[in-house]
Amino acid sequence: MSARNVYLVGSVPMADAATVFETVSAALGNSLLTLPDGETGERIDWITWLEPVFRDNPAFELSPEVFQLHSQAAKHKRYQLKAGVSIEDVRFDNLFYADVAKRSYTTFAALKRAGKIPQHVKFQVDLVPAHSVIWLFVQEGLQRAIDPIYNDAVVREIDRIVAAIPHEELAIQFDIASAVFARLERSEPSPYGNTKEEMQATFSAIVVRLAEHVSSDIDLLFHFCYGDAGHRHVIEPTDMGDMVDYANRLKGQLKRPITQIHMPVPRDRSDAAYFVPLRRLKLDAATRLCLGLVHYTDGLEGTKRRLEAARQFVQDFSIGTECGFGRRDPATVPELLRIHAEASKLG
Repeated sequence: MSARNVYLVGSVPMADAATVFETVSAALGNSLLTLPDGETGERIDWITWLEPVFRDNPAFELSPEVFQLHSQAAKHKRYQLKAGVSIEDVRFDNLFYADVAKRSYTTFAALKRAGKIPQHVKFQVDLVPAHSVIWLFVQEGLQRAIDPIYNDAVVREIDRIVAAIPHEELAIQFDIASAVFARLERSEPSPYGNTKEEMQATFSAIVVRLAEHVSSDIDLLFHFCYGDAGHRHVIEPTDMGDMVDYANRLKGQLKRPITQIHMPVPRDRSDAAYFVPLRRLKLDAATRLCLGLVHYTDGLEGTKRRLEAARQFVQDFSIGTECGFGRRDPATVPELLRIHAEASKLG
């Protein structure tokens, strides 16, 4: 087969978007299909930059409730409603995604005109549904009620993004992270359902609502994730089963096409058992599957082992890392990009 496409999840710890666009394009060139702005600066640690959305919101105040993704991750105090405030009073205004996307696209378009980004590459904007953001920032008992209110604001951000950026140049990605997949793996009651089946149904319906708001002339991407705080998953996946089931739900419920779904592969999983659920994956032929099997720590050889294990069950897939680069030492990025470039040539 020809060289595999390479995909970047989102964050790249460099100085600014221009540096990310130029560096990644120079290293990966025509193997890229979409290109994020690197979520540089205050956005580098994924959603932690969104705390002002709650801190500065007149409906909220800090509560005593503390949330921690895992035993070695940072602790965060969650927010509660102020006395006298009801759910009906809550509103989220600017989530800043559109403001950032418009600035970054201006840089992207200029570099493409200058020939520094391949002409076929689309500008990738990453959005995070409510369930991940409020898992971190909102008291457990409030999450289910706050979820649709926050997602109303996500919809408004989508409207602003698609009004400002040419559709043929745009790819919108939804990050479906450990707030979903850790809960599914644990299969314990949560605000989103008492069983795994209920949570699968609830989470897919929520995301379908958002994804349907992206018009079909814009690429639609999904990034599945088990967490990357301190380079650790919130919980280790047993296999790819929950991700495959979730992907099949999205495919079955969405009326518009899915361009790509990305699924992570842990570093120590080059065993066939991890990949077996891919046999029941039911994506349309036009939907790209991307496997996050590139790991810096064991380089090209480890990547090759995981790739060969995956090829027992699927043949045509893009490659990437499990998550964004944002939590790693910037000095490792050139070598990581080199590993991607070399791995893209593997059959």
